[in-house]
Amino acid sequence: MKRLTFGMILLGVAAAQVLVVGQAAALAASPATGGENFVMVMEPPGAIDVIAAREGAQDQEDVVVVGRIGGKKVPWIRGMAAFLIVDCSLKPCSELKDDHCPHPWDYCCAPNLAKSMVLVKLVDDSGKIVRQDARQLLQLKELDTVVVQGKARRDRAGNLSIVASRIHVRDDQKAIR
Repeated sequence: MKRLTFGMILLGVAAAQVLVVGQAAALAASPATGGENFVMVMEPPGAIDVIAAREGAQDQEDVVVVGRIGGKKVPWIRGMAAFLIVDCSLKPCSELKDDHCPHPWDYCCAPNLAKSMVLVKLVDDSGKIVRQDARQLLQLKELDTVVVQGKARRDRAGNLSIVASRIHVRDDQKAIR
C-alpha cells in the first residue's frame, strides 16, 4: 500500500511538472496581449507609398502609408512599438537575382534608401508611444508589408515620421526570407 501511495505521489508530481513546463512554453510562444487593439482586419483605402508620403505629407496631416518593414539590419526600435518601413518600389536583397545577403530586409543594395524609408511609431489612445516591442505586440517580421494609419509628423529639419494609431498587415506579402 505504501508503494502504491508513493508511486501515485511521484506520478502526481511528474504530471504537475509537465503541466507547469507546458504552460510556461505556451506563454513564451504566445504573442503579447493588447496588440489586437491596434490591428485593422481590413486595409484602409487611399494608402500612399513611403516616397510619396515623404514628398507630400504635411505635419499633423492624417495619412495612410504602405511599406515593407526594413531599411536596416535591425529595423526595430528597442523597447517600443516602433520600426522603419521602406517604399514598396525598392527590392530587398532576397528579391535580387543571385544575391545571398543574410539580412535582405536591410536593403543594402537599394539606391536612395535614405529617401525611401520612414519611421513608424505606434501610439495608444492617449498619444503615447506604446512601450512594447512591435514584433511581439503585433506579430510582425522583417519584410512584412504593412499599411499604417495615423498622423504625419515633421521635425524642424523636415524629416517625416508616422505616428500610427492603427496597422494592417497584408497577408499576400508576408516576410520573404
